[in-house]
Amino acid sequence: MPTPGWAHRRLHLPTFPEVLASLFRTTVVALFVLTFVLQPLLIPSESMERTLLVGDFLLFNKQVYAPSGWFSRWLLPYRPVQRGDIVVFRHPRPPLLIKRVVGLPGDRLRIADGKVYANGTPLDEPYAAFEPAPPSDFRDNFPPKTYTGAQVDPDWWRQMQSLTVNGELSVPEDEYFVLGDNRNHSMDSRYWGFVPRQAIVARPLLIYFSLRRPSGTDVEQAADDRLGHDRGFAARLAGFARWSRIFRVVH
Repeated sequence: MPTPGWAHRRLHLPTFPEVLASLFRTTVVALFVLTFVLQPLLIPSESMERTLLVGDFLLFNKQVYAPSGWFSRWLLPYRPVQRGDIVVFRHPRPPLLIKRVVGLPGDRLRIADGKVYANGTPLDEPYAAFEPAPPSDFRDNFPPKTYTGAQVDPDWWRQMQSLTVNGELSVPEDEYFVLGDNRNHSMDSRYWGFVPRQAIVARPLLIYFSLRRPSGTDVEQAADDRLGHDRGFAARLAGFARWSRIFRVVH
C-alpha cells in the first residue's frame, strides 16, 4: 500500500544548467587526464616484440618522468629514467618512438654477438628477442670499426667514433642509449644515436586493447590471424583481437 504523501514525491530531473555543468566537469577531468597523465598509443611495428605486438593499444604515463615538483609528486610518483625502462620519446623520424633503455649517462657499452655489456658486465635481458634476420656485424657487434649500410646516420657515425675507447661506447651526460626488444628488427640507437633526457616524454602503463595484426617478422602466421567467411560470428569475434593481452601491465 502506498505510503501517505507518495504523490508528492517526484523524480528529480536535472535541469539544463545542471546537465551542462556535469558535462563540463567530465570533459575537464578527461582532458586533464589525457593531457597530463595518460594518453593512448598504438604500436605500428614489430621492433618491440615480444613485449609489445603490432596492434597493441597502450596507455602511457606522461607524468612519471616530469620535473620533480610538488605537483608531480602529488599527482603520480616521479622517478628518474632507469635501465630497463620502456620509454616513449620524441624523434624526428617518426615524431614518437618507443624503445627500451639499456645505457645510462656515464655507462660504457658494447654489444658482442648480440649480447649487451654495460661497464664490462653482461646485462640480464629476458625480454630481448632475436627473430631470424640476415647476419649484420654492425648490428650484432657494436660499436663497429667500419661504416657499413645506408641505414646508419653519418653524423651519428662521426660522434660514435669520438666516444669509443677500447671498443666501448661512452654515454654522455643527460643522454640514453635505447634498443628495441626485437633486436634483429629494430632501428634504434645503434643506427641514429642517443636519446636526450628532454626528449623522453612518457612510460607505457598497460595494454588496454590489442588487435590481431600480423607481424612482418613472423616466420609463419597463425591460422586465426585471418578472418574467414567460413567461420561463425563467435569465431570471428574471438579472432579479431588478442583478448588475453587486454589490461596487461607493460614492463
